[in-house]
Amino acid sequence: MVIGSLALAAAGGFVGASLYVNYVEQPARMALDDAALAKEWEPSDHRGFVVLAGLALVSAIFGFIAFRELDDVRWLLGALVIIASWPYTYFTIVPLNNRILALIDGEAAHEARGVIKLWGLLELGQTGIGLLAVLVYLWAAG
Repeated sequence: MVIGSLALAAAGGFVGASLYVNYVEQPARMALDDAALAKEWEPSDHRGFVVLAGLALVSAIFGFIAFRELDDVRWLLGALVIIASWPYTYFTIVPLNNRILALIDGEAAHEARGVIKLWGLLELGQTGIGLLAVLVYLWAAG
């Protein structure tokens, strides 16, 4: 059961990190002027990506191990839900990241603001995925 607890803890960390991005970092970023917004966004996005992707991977691995050890399909379901953040990121967020980077590199930081705002709304999907995974893991643990 320790492995299941680790899967749940990593999913909880994922939710916490995504909530931080959505409700602390993004509003602060949007309060900056265009030049500062562009300068802040790129390194912050790269670091956030590593943290969220890493937590999702760790949670999924522990969830898969818990499934194998306990033979309970709920752990597998939780692992599949949390790892779904990877294709979600690839298909919805990465195209916006590329667009934002092109705007920033092209000295069109004022145009990047609207895309960064949309990016922030799509990041809410990460929080939803994480919350669903936590709920599934809690169900499995209960």
